[in-house]
Amino acid sequence: MTCYAVIDTNVLVSALLTSNNDSATVQVVSKLIEGEIIPVYSNEIKKEYREVLGRRKFGFSADIVSYLLSAMEQYGVFIEPSPSGIILPDMKDLPFYEVVLEKMKESNDAYLVTGNTKHFPVKPFVVTPRELMDILKNAK
Repeated sequence: MTCYAVIDTNVLVSALLTSNNDSATVQVVSKLIEGEIIPVYSNEIKKEYREVLGRRKFGFSADIVSYLLSAMEQYGVFIEPSPSGIILPDMKDLPFYEVVLEKMKESNDAYLVTGNTKHFPVKPFVVTPRELMDILKNAK
């Protein structure tokens, strides 16, 4: 099964920080590179990825960040979302939520993957990295 996923920045940070290759966040990034997960993004999401992944405190190699972002652009789907009018606990998360809502207008196999589910409404398409891996596993 292939699915579409809006990947919250915290998932990418976690995947790049961990040394555990079996972690769900690393698996999400691996599935993205392998083409099983098709990333969905907007200009605002791209801008946040670049800003956060480029922070010195993380110490991520510029080559790794560039590779990851290039892969997302090359294999992903760009969406310019419509304003939803939704209020979230952390409004910086709104671009991610609006992009998944926009993608779901044309495809019901779209997810918002986040380590902070409490920042979003409880919806079946808002999932943790582990939940997405379970969805993909059970769809085979």
